[in-house]
Amino acid sequence: MFKATIKSLLSRKLRLVLSALAVVLGVMFVSGSFVLTDTLQRSFTDLFSSAFAGVDVSVSPKQEKGKQPEPLTPQAIADVKSVPGVASAVGDVQGSARPIGKDGKVITTSGSPRFGFNWTGTGQEKIRDGRAPQAENEVAVGGFLATTGGFRVGDDIALLTLEPKKTFKITGVYEYAGGRDSLGGELSVAFTEPVAQQLLLGKKDVFSGITVTAAQGTSDDALRDAVAAELGSGYDVKTGAVLAKEQADQINEGLKFFNYVLLGFAGIALFVGIFIILNTFSIIVAQRTRELALLRSMGASRGQVIGSVVLEALVIGLIASVVGLAAGVGIGALLAKIFSSVGGTSLQLAGIGVPMSAVISSFAVGMIVTVVASVMPALRASRIAPVAAMREAATPDRPLTKITITGALVAAAGGTSLAFGFTQASLPLIFGGILVAFVGVALLTPILSKPMVSLIGRLLSWSMPGLLGRRNSARNPRRTAITAAALMVGISLITGVSVVLTSATKSIEKLASGQLQTDLIISGEGQVEGQPATFRRDVLAKVEKTDGVRSAFGWSQDGVLQGEDQRFAVAVTDVTALEEMFALKPKSGDIAPLRDDQIGLPEDLATEKNWVVGSTVTLQLAKGEPRTYTVAFIWAKSQVLQGALVLPESAAGEFRSDQISQAFARVQPGTSVADVQKRVEPLFADNPEITVQDRSGFVKQTTSQFDTVLLMIQILLALAILIAVLGVINTLALSVIERTRELGLLRAIGMRRAQVMRMITVESVVISVFGAVLGLAVGLALGAGTVQALKDQGISEIGIPWMTMVQYLVVAAFVGVVAAILPAIRAARLNVLDAIAYE
Repeated sequence: MFKATIKSLLSRKLRLVLSALAVVLGVMFVSGSFVLTDTLQRSFTDLFSSAFAGVDVSVSPKQEKGKQPEPLTPQAIADVKSVPGVASAVGDVQGSARPIGKDGKVITTSGSPRFGFNWTGTGQEKIRDGRAPQAENEVAVGGFLATTGGFRVGDDIALLTLEPKKTFKITGVYEYAGGRDSLGGELSVAFTEPVAQQLLLGKKDVFSGITVTAAQGTSDDALRDAVAAELGSGYDVKTGAVLAKEQADQINEGLKFFNYVLLGFAGIALFVGIFIILNTFSIIVAQRTRELALLRSMGASRGQVIGSVVLEALVIGLIASVVGLAAGVGIGALLAKIFSSVGGTSLQLAGIGVPMSAVISSFAVGMIVTVVASVMPALRASRIAPVAAMREAATPDRPLTKITITGALVAAAGGTSLAFGFTQASLPLIFGGILVAFVGVALLTPILSKPMVSLIGRLLSWSMPGLLGRRNSARNPRRTAITAAALMVGISLITGVSVVLTSATKSIEKLASGQLQTDLIISGEGQVEGQPATFRRDVLAKVEKTDGVRSAFGWSQDGVLQGEDQRFAVAVTDVTALEEMFALKPKSGDIAPLRDDQIGLPEDLATEKNWVVGSTVTLQLAKGEPRTYTVAFIWAKSQVLQGALVLPESAAGEFRSDQISQAFARVQPGTSVADVQKRVEPLFADNPEITVQDRSGFVKQTTSQFDTVLLMIQILLALAILIAVLGVINTLALSVIERTRELGLLRAIGMRRAQVMRMITVESVVISVFGAVLGLAVGLALGAGTVQALKDQGISEIGIPWMTMVQYLVVAAFVGVVAAILPAIRAARLNVLDAIAYE
């Protein structure tokens, strides 16, 4: 029996390849995810080991939750120097410094930091060209910044720091060990120490940290303990090795989430692959019916028949796992290379390795998926009576009653799990519900197959080949349903995400036109150390005095600590203007200017905390001691400023930055908004991070990120759709083999090759469009359900992306045409006499 199975498998190499291809792609994604994250983790570990190679012990001010640490003083450096075992102690100054390119725009990176520091001559940086900065108007730049911005020694460079744009002369370009332009794609600038202190920390004679070098014979751990004992509990004292590990661990924690996302999409790909493998083995078993019946008549038991099919699945799974693992290693290496170079990260990759997790998951997933998908066809094959099978009288199509009832129950269970998941904000329940719902819909698909396929096929059956193609796609509802269900999964997920993002966009547009009663929005496009870009308060005063401006206000923003809860707070310059432009309605108290000890709250937060007008709220701001505020007013539920605390303007002095982060303006009635915008924009000529936009421009900028998210998801789900396309090809190719004799007879009675190809193409297009229609319907339901669940989070409108859905239908039809090419060519090339004689 073993030999018979292997010979049967090897005699049909095309069937073997088609069966294994879907599993290969799924395994490739899984193993590639592990290879990618393993390579990046080791690369970042090497990076931070290099970054802290010259640090024996580091001293920094202790970070208290919700509070900005105070910088170090020269006295702290003197105290460290007095510790026995210290060879040197150098004060470090570091802070945000954003370079402006020669085009007048701020140079950005893809996540790598932009910072400035004080040139000490004791760090890892070595001057490559020119010299170190010596005067107040001089800086040295890193090699990567010089290359990115096209700067050379002698050029001027403009920088944004805590102060407005300032221009410096570049006196030198530095590099790191091995001639590297950067450690990890950072853009860095070196100032003289006094200038660095003023621009990066905002004070003179202060430092952000101390780098300590151990004397010969003193261990890093011993020196750390001695320094910590000398300075006391107000400082964090760590060895360079510990710092490197902490930084690497933070990055690796983020990479874990990245890996989970990739594995999630790999799981979707495998889920789609199960449909394809299930369909493939159903067709294979149907084609081997007479062969298996002959084995039964020769004495093979039902168990041996099942074993034969499962053995074939094991062989296919083993081959697919090996190939998928090898392809995954290649894909993981390629993605790591792209990650290290795209956006200027300039990460030096560690050697590509194959972690054991990639190997184990590849073989476990590949073989288990294939075997599980083959069990049902194997059981079905064992139940066919040998004599009936040899007479080609195998059991006719079974009724769909049981599978339909089962599908309805499973779909209901999935919907219930989704509802509870959204209610309880439980990701396992949500993902589990989606998975179960897909299975339920897949089980319901056969009952929908005949009527829907017949209806879709009528659009293409204007000729005899088209009519035959429509009937062929409807002749086996289960096969058509499984093939279409594979395509349904990918399209439904993309459609669901599109519905959610379209709804979010529509909600923001409604919010902007309804509650945001402002004509101009002034805000920054980028983030600086987690904070938005800012501008000076005196510039806001100039905006208020600009011809055509009726009123204007702005706010500083920061995170504050209320008990153990982190809250978002704004210090508003004009509460009256805030009420007018944000259409706030008082729920309790009067919305009026705040005293220094007063606070305004949104209704939902006040209700949650049982706060009323007159209640006291204690907050820890970034600077200073905890402050107690009295609730002056509570505004009615509003989507604007949702969850924010409104503080008096004076509170900005205890924020991390007291500058304005966002401002709003209304123009005089009858005045052109565009004209006023042109008069306001020159006020921010020295701050290229700040943009002045009208309301529509602001909405467009806010929602543009949704397009990026949708594109990323479409790219990741493209693999699932690719597997589904292979499923269509697989089904058609195996179906052509199964119908060889039938095709020969059609050719014999006069059907031309072009007509045969058209017939196969119509069958493929009908199946693909059927899968797309199912996907659109399921995705629409999933998206609408998600929007309803997120109603309290600000997504109040349901938006249906009709044009996008039409595009998916067109793409599905195109996919059907492409999927039909190879099977159609094979069918057209069949030798008529050989085909008629085919058994």
